Amino acid sequence: MARNIEIKAQMARLDAVVEALGLLGAEGPTEILQDDTFFRCETGRLKLRAFSASQGELIFYRRDNQHGPKESFYVRAPTSDPDALRQALTLAHGECGRVIKQRTLYLVGRTRVHLDRVEGLGNFLELEVVMDEDEPVSAGVDEAHRLMTALGVQPHQLVADAYVDLLTRGRTQAHDA
Repeated sequence: MARNIEIKAQMARLDAVVEALGLLGAEGPTEILQDDTFFRCETGRLKLRAFSASQGELIFYRRDNQHGPKESFYVRAPTSDPDALRQALTLAHGECGRVIKQRTLYLVGRTRVHLDRVEGLGNFLELEVVMDEDEPVSAGVDEAHRLMTALGVQPHQLVADAYVDLLTRGRTQAHDA
């Protein structure tokens, strides 16, 4: 399985991050609309990411919910019919959440920097340091920390949970009120 080291941080403003990315010589930006549907899965997370009616990918991943850099293992499988695949997976496993976001992608070396505007949640920054198969986790964690510093990410901004969990928790809290 492929793996990376990830962080997620909630950001009040993304313009300062864009300026810092320019100073780092980042490649980009690339704008991507993503519609992620999550399905019940006992061994990790299973989501269908639709980019359009004719392009998407099924992604299985495992990672701990923790603040700060964490290792993530994943497998991606492209699809040319995300709507039909969503219907089949919903019938087979049940849908457990949906996340719609506008993602702006930058590349800093081997690290994917995502500036996400998530419907119902706000603005976030994600780092994904792509790891070689035999590379120690510490190398990716060190790289993530360097980029966090360069991009002005503060410890109190770090988020442990996935977007789908934050949205689900928000809906649950709204119903409890």
